[in-house]
Amino acid sequence: MANPKRRHSRQRRDKRRTNWKINVQSLSICPQCKSAKLPHRVCPVCGFYKGNEVVHVDVV
Repeated sequence: MANPKRRHSRQRRDKRRTNWKINVQSLSICPQCKSAKLPHRVCPVCGFYKGNEVVHVDVV
């Protein structure tokens, strides 16, 4: 198998890595309890999704 003849420069390496970014997760607000939650998911605090209680959450 072929091996590279010359080492790639730091600039070339860094140009390749310019699109390596961490995406910030978007958050929405639960209409029931007003806490932050991931969109299109059941609220982990109150257990509601689209106005219906989907998961019963025990308050400790």
